[in-house]
Amino acid sequence: MVMNRQQIEQLRVLKNEVTRFMMSYKFALDALDTKLEILKEEFHLLHDYNPIEHTKSRLKSPESMVKKLMKKGGDFTFDSMKHHIKDIAGMRITCSFLSDIYQISDMLKNQSDLTIVDIKDYIAHPKPNGYQSLHLIVEVPVYMSDRQEQVNVEVQIRTIAMDFWASLEHKIYYKYNQSVPPSLLEELKAAADSAASLDRQMERLHREITEIKDEQADNDLQLNKQIMINNQQFQLPDTLLRLLGTTATDS
Repeated sequence: MVMNRQQIEQLRVLKNEVTRFMMSYKFALDALDTKLEILKEEFHLLHDYNPIEHTKSRLKSPESMVKKLMKKGGDFTFDSMKHHIKDIAGMRITCSFLSDIYQISDMLKNQSDLTIVDIKDYIAHPKPNGYQSLHLIVEVPVYMSDRQEQVNVEVQIRTIAMDFWASLEHKIYYKYNQSVPPSLLEELKAAADSAASLDRQMERLHREITEIKDEQADNDLQLNKQIMINNQQFQLPDTLLRLLGTTATDS
């Protein structure tokens, strides 16, 4: 295909507009990832435990966005894409335990510059096929060189068991091109129920272990006088402890 100078210029302008549009979603993911890293480190320093096993993010391709917009019947404009497609940017957070999911959700809700636009709790109300996960639409502020934008990111928070099941289900649907035999659907649902049961059992064990660990820590005076930050150990001075103790007693 031979293009004239005007068509080349139009293509260049369109490319820049699409790039800027997608950059805002990429920066929203970066900002959210930075917040999660801070929360992970804070939780580790205060509780010696990290509720987030790993995170994974992705951007929809322009082709996928166009296909989804066609299904929704929106206008072919960037504003229409932003309005109709809430999962252009997606982040998946995988945790070890059920309680971690809601702790992370609460952490995001408590961030003053983030707005939770929508919540779908597929853990309290699983999908008919057995799918479980907590879905949030989070509005993230993005600061560009010439403007500030509020960008939506879809955040999916799930346990390792839920993530394993969802990955398997996706592979099966892909292999059978959406026409999965009924017997396999029944087994998938049974596997989802088993994964949910395992999550509940692991949650009970986690709670019991945490209680034992907290009790041991309460009885270890020397351990409670130590602070570890950035691999550097600090000791709480006795003078400070006496002052704080005096203050607490006086109050």
